[in-house]
Amino acid sequence: MELLFIEVGEAGRRGDPVLDMSDLMCVSVIQLVMLACDQLALGVVAIFGPSQGSCTNAVQSICNALEVPHIQLRWKHHPLDNKDTFYVNLYPDYASLSHAILDLVQYLKWRSATVVYDDSTGLIRLQELIMAPSRYNIRLKIRQLPVDSDDSRPLLKEMKRGREFRIIFDCSHTMAAQILKQAMAMGMMTEYYHFIFTTLDLYALDLEPYRYSGVNLTGFRILNVDNPHVSAIVEKWSMERLQAAPRAESGLLDGVMMTDAALLYDAVHIVSVCYQRAPQMTVNSLQCHRHKAWRFGGRFMNFIKEDLTWAPPSHDFRAGTHLSASKIDVVHEKAQWEGLTGRIVFNKTSGLRTDFDLDIISLKEDGLEKVGVWSPADGLNITEVAKGRGPNVTDSLTNRSLIVTTVLEEPFVMFRKSDRTLYGNDRFEGYCIDLLKELAHILGFSYEIRLVEDGKYGAQDDKGQWNGMVKELIDHGCGEFEPTEVEPGGDINLALEEGHSAAGLNLSQYEGHCWDLSRKADLAVAPLTITHVREKAIDFSKPFMTLGVSILYRKPNGTNPSVFSFLNPLSPDIWMYVLLAYLGVSCVLFVIARFSPYEWYDAHPCNPGSEVVENNFTLLNSFWFGMGSLMQQGSELMPKALSTRIIGGIWWFFTLIIISSYTANLAAFLTVERMESPIDSADDLAKQTKIEYGAVKDGATMTFFKKSKISTFEKMWAFMSSKPSALVKNNEEGIQRALTADYALLMESTTIEYVTQRNCNLTQIGGLIDSKGYGIGTPMGSPYRDKITIAILQLQEEDKLHIMKEKWWRGSGCPEEENKEASALGIQKIGGIFIVLAAGLVLSVLVAVGEFVYKLRKTAEREQRSFCSTVADEIRFSLTCQRRVKHKPQPPMMVKTDAVINMHTFNDRRLPGKDSMACSTSLAPVFP
Repeated sequence: MELLFIEVGEAGRRGDPVLDMSDLMCVSVIQLVMLACDQLALGVVAIFGPSQGSCTNAVQSICNALEVPHIQLRWKHHPLDNKDTFYVNLYPDYASLSHAILDLVQYLKWRSATVVYDDSTGLIRLQELIMAPSRYNIRLKIRQLPVDSDDSRPLLKEMKRGREFRIIFDCSHTMAAQILKQAMAMGMMTEYYHFIFTTLDLYALDLEPYRYSGVNLTGFRILNVDNPHVSAIVEKWSMERLQAAPRAESGLLDGVMMTDAALLYDAVHIVSVCYQRAPQMTVNSLQCHRHKAWRFGGRFMNFIKEDLTWAPPSHDFRAGTHLSASKIDVVHEKAQWEGLTGRIVFNKTSGLRTDFDLDIISLKEDGLEKVGVWSPADGLNITEVAKGRGPNVTDSLTNRSLIVTTVLEEPFVMFRKSDRTLYGNDRFEGYCIDLLKELAHILGFSYEIRLVEDGKYGAQDDKGQWNGMVKELIDHGCGEFEPTEVEPGGDINLALEEGHSAAGLNLSQYEGHCWDLSRKADLAVAPLTITHVREKAIDFSKPFMTLGVSILYRKPNGTNPSVFSFLNPLSPDIWMYVLLAYLGVSCVLFVIARFSPYEWYDAHPCNPGSEVVENNFTLLNSFWFGMGSLMQQGSELMPKALSTRIIGGIWWFFTLIIISSYTANLAAFLTVERMESPIDSADDLAKQTKIEYGAVKDGATMTFFKKSKISTFEKMWAFMSSKPSALVKNNEEGIQRALTADYALLMESTTIEYVTQRNCNLTQIGGLIDSKGYGIGTPMGSPYRDKITIAILQLQEEDKLHIMKEKWWRGSGCPEEENKEASALGIQKIGGIFIVLAAGLVLSVLVAVGEFVYKLRKTAEREQRSFCSTVADEIRFSLTCQRRVKHKPQPPMMVKTDAVINMHTFNDRRLPGKDSMACSTSLAPVFP
């Protein structure tokens, strides 16, 4: 602990102020109070320090009592009800510093971070950041460094296993140096980690070992090195410190000016200038036991806080040196000071430094560089891009060597067919390989392709453990073994940086801490589906291909057309209903016609006295009327009564609709060859159990059905999970099952499109079940993700993604299906109508023969001739084509009796009150 006093001689203002520095470890507050009282008795105008919090409170109490200005140079918590007035603090206000860290976190778009603090005061300093989760949707994890030990490796190992890549350290610069050194040994100084240190002395640390590690290292600096006057003073300070005796290894650069030294420089200069420019005042000897205050103390304290601007000093300062007024240019203008630490403004009420500029510094290949500025008034202003400074190692992929994990999947990644043995990346080809080449060309990196060991994409088991490519991305840099010390050759990390595989190196040829042996994969370039669950474990680029889940099933065989295909437009049920309707309507027509008196007519209109009327709608005629209407033909039978006409009209309307529908549907059924499939959608799959279906085990499609809350998909997952055989190991196994067995494979539509282009026996069933995309996977927090996303968008705008897809998806094995809508109808489709026609002809011939035989038998009986002679005459006449007229057979003479009269047809009936026939038959009785 250092106490610095500015005192004057007994003559008061006749001499310049003299600096007196006392160095005392605060082992006892009493010792500190005694020292302060001894110095106050000699006459002082201000007290600077000390550095420890408890001791600071004791000195502040004395200054309050004796009204001596107390200049504080370290962070100190000032509660809201603080009654201390005789002090100013040049260290930036902790609330402003916390705001600066929060603004930086928001600029970096962190959604999760770990805060590591050294002591309990860190929670006070970072209170604005700690309260951020409730306002900015940031997940914070709070950890504390070991209290009684400098070994942070157990804590670092725990954070490493927890994949905590974004860490904010609130600790001193000495502790920061230890943390960086131990993080290097733990394999955490990689591009996947981003460390923010709150110490203002990060620039003073020796960061040379970490420049090429790839780690993101960000900090703050209040020393105004951009000012040439300040740079001159700092350089002169460094030159003098380099001439001093070397100090023990501390992780600091030699001769660098620390922040506390710069603050002390500014504090002393401010007090000196204020003392020289203040109104006439004298310095008295103050006695602690008398409690008599310095009568000029309040005025001098206010003067320090007043509106003064002073030019940066051009002279040097050492303890005990007199400050000459001739070396100081003072101008009364405004409420700020310009010192080594930039703009200095005190709050006139609290005495805190609330307005200042903080430089944002970041580790580059050339060392620490200023990338932005933060101030309480203007907030964060990142100036790195505008200034065109050298990029961070993680801002560019140029000359970086990345490990790419992938999985064999046509046409994305395949083994190249060659007559010679291929090695390395030349072994592979496919869409993803071309995509990787384009990305490497745009971003300038090299890569090594490795197949994932288990051949899986990545899924979580019931214990939350990942497998496949996702696991390799998660395990990046997260090996369970400690770094290995190897010797005596070159640096193994440099060898790994050149793109060599750690597994292929002879460790005995290298030396150094081998922290990169656990490196597994930087990228996953494969048909890796972007899912919500995977996004929690790894990062994805923007999708390079969009797709959805669909059904792959073998193509149904074309149905051989039946000769009775003309019956297909109507279902068998409809045909049966039409037949029943025909029979029913015919019977009803017959009955109604018999009952209706208006359907009977006079059979002999030439005989007005005829008593016989007839009815045309016999049972057979009723059926003939219905058939003629159904066939859209006439039957020469016309209903006369209103009731029968209603029946006829309704029947004609019915036949009109039936025939029209049949005709319209007949064209589709006879001109298009139907490909009947037992399933047409996912609903059809879920409703049956005959066809087995499944997906690739531990793939995104399986996860989709496993996590889905839709009833149909839940039912499908229940079916798949109940049958272990339903899930296949990879797509090739599923495709073979779909070809050889009654099996439907649920898979991505892009793969289905590729397979169906090369296998004519497979087809896609239905549309897309969902919508998703393929993306490039990176470890969580990878700095490469945004660069890869921009490159993918560039390829998309240049249409190269479409060109690559056309290259690998276009197949030539399956001919395009012929358009059969306009093809001519073949005999195989409408041959049945000819069979019906032939059957009708045969039936009519048989009926004609029957009628012929029956009629000739009756004729032979009437003419009392032999049946054979009658048949011979009739055949002879029928074969004579020129003759159109023949003699009517003459019936035998008969006597008209009552028996003959009763032989009239069933359709004839006598009119009421009539006893004779309507017309005379002019037949004489044959028998007397």
